[in-house]
Amino acid sequence: MTAAPPAIETPLAAWLRALDRTAPYGRGEGQTLPALVADMAARFASRPALLADDGTLTYAELTGRMHRYARWALRQGINPGDVVALLLPNCPDYVAIWLGITSVGGVVALLNTNLDATAVARAVAAVAPGHIIVGSTLEVVLPDGPRIWTHGPGGAAPRIDALIETLPAAPLADDESRPPVLSDLALHIYTSGTTGLPKAARVSHRRVAEWSCWFAGMIDTQPDDRMYNCLPMYHSVGGVVAVGAMLVGGGSVVIREKFSASRFWDDVTGQNCTLFQYIGELCRYLLNSPPNPRERDHKLRLCCGNGLRGDIWQAFQDRFAIPRILEFYASTEGNLSLYNVPGRPGAIGQVPAFLAHRFPVALVRCDPDTRALLRGEDGLCIRVGPDEPGEALGRIGDAAATHGRPFEGYTSDAASADKIARDVLAKGDAWFRTGDLMRRDRAGFYYFVDRLGDTFRWKGENVATDEVASALAACPGVTEAVVYGVTVPGAEGRAGMAALTVDAGFDLAAFREHVIARLPDYARPLFLRLGKTIAATATFKPAKALLAREGYDPDRVGDALYVDDRATGRFVVLDSALHDRLGSGHMRL
Repeated sequence: MTAAPPAIETPLAAWLRALDRTAPYGRGEGQTLPALVADMAARFASRPALLADDGTLTYAELTGRMHRYARWALRQGINPGDVVALLLPNCPDYVAIWLGITSVGGVVALLNTNLDATAVARAVAAVAPGHIIVGSTLEVVLPDGPRIWTHGPGGAAPRIDALIETLPAAPLADDESRPPVLSDLALHIYTSGTTGLPKAARVSHRRVAEWSCWFAGMIDTQPDDRMYNCLPMYHSVGGVVAVGAMLVGGGSVVIREKFSASRFWDDVTGQNCTLFQYIGELCRYLLNSPPNPRERDHKLRLCCGNGLRGDIWQAFQDRFAIPRILEFYASTEGNLSLYNVPGRPGAIGQVPAFLAHRFPVALVRCDPDTRALLRGEDGLCIRVGPDEPGEALGRIGDAAATHGRPFEGYTSDAASADKIARDVLAKGDAWFRTGDLMRRDRAGFYYFVDRLGDTFRWKGENVATDEVASALAACPGVTEAVVYGVTVPGAEGRAGMAALTVDAGFDLAAFREHVIARLPDYARPLFLRLGKTIAATATFKPAKALLAREGYDPDRVGDALYVDDRATGRFVVLDSALHDRLGSGHMRL
């Protein structure tokens, strides 16, 4: 007799699980993440919590180290609200450090390990820490002022990981325990700086715990689950969501310092991973990689993340036999989040009708050049229609509100104020500005269009870089496409430029025909940059600002450059002489 196939879960089940897991926080009754982890340790003491190349921490060992770092914080005189900066590569102790320090009221600032000395000093100044814990393998110049501690052998400062071994691993006694409340700050997490210098977002214990429990409900984490996490732990997804969702469910996190396409499938299968936390570009890297004999020999049941573009979604899912993809949209500081629970390719999420009052979203018209919200005669913002792009806003309410979500802001009051729009749909209301253009189809699914600031104007028309990049990526031979605007002397606005990586099947003439067939004249890239790789940020996002600064100057760009010569109807090599002609305005664009 043939066994019946497993039942397919309905999207409603995931929503109800997430709501159930986070319900206590709506009543102000939930536990902080350190307390939840301690509870899990009582149940799963010997089970692995965090696994890495250099060692594993069981739940008992994780909580033991958490208690030791808490005692370290108390002995250093770190008071509630005092800041400790953490500059450490991905490793199990990364989690133990911030769980321990925050469990006694300290606030941990998660510093980007790729920053240069100037950027580190700027990030440190934004939060004014009394101490900095830095990995001994990192070569970075730290500012004067905070006391420096190294983690690992070889550093000049005192080794914090050696010191805590002298401290008790037992739970703190009542007379030394100083547990924070949900409204207390837990972390400072820096934004990516897409629209300016990185800002330090304020993240409370409530948000840390809610993120963890919400995603645990959404992906239904179980004790036998293993999450593959190679994302930077100084960001909210890699450092809190991927980790917290597993720890509150008794599962395990497989931590890797960096992503490796060549190692990925051996790692995932060898570690028996059931979940993978992705950034969309990682999926593209895997799809563009040579076949691996183990790429379908895995136990993954779900991949969860953001930025998986529609042009590769189905190909990624089909090639690697991924049963389910959960794409979501969120930001560290934002109060707006969307979840594509049904798995519709290309969509970033939806808000079910029964939750629309709890998670209000508005798409409103704005000027892509000035980023100003457009208003009607009544002074209120103008909602866009179906499939019309508009800036996404999230209604701001207090923690117990049923018509909005809190916005905790940044360490800079001015930066916080810049993200709030008032009198949007009614006099006196307040909404969080995401800075992202989206469209909503008639079925209620949201789609990312572009980032305000990435959108540019050319020939009097607005060009959405992400939509153009998707069209270019669909051309045979193109493996990756990034689009941005560049200035041209004597021309208004910014012309389109595309950085491409291509394979042996790429044909420049065929590419031009492909572009003409799919894009209006104003949206077609005027300049091309062909290279083996495309510069990316630490979170694997294309470094558009760097690419735009380098522009199409052959003296600054080492990759092959081309310009679309409208007079001859072909892309021609852009050398120094042609660059000079463009600069003098002697070429028709």
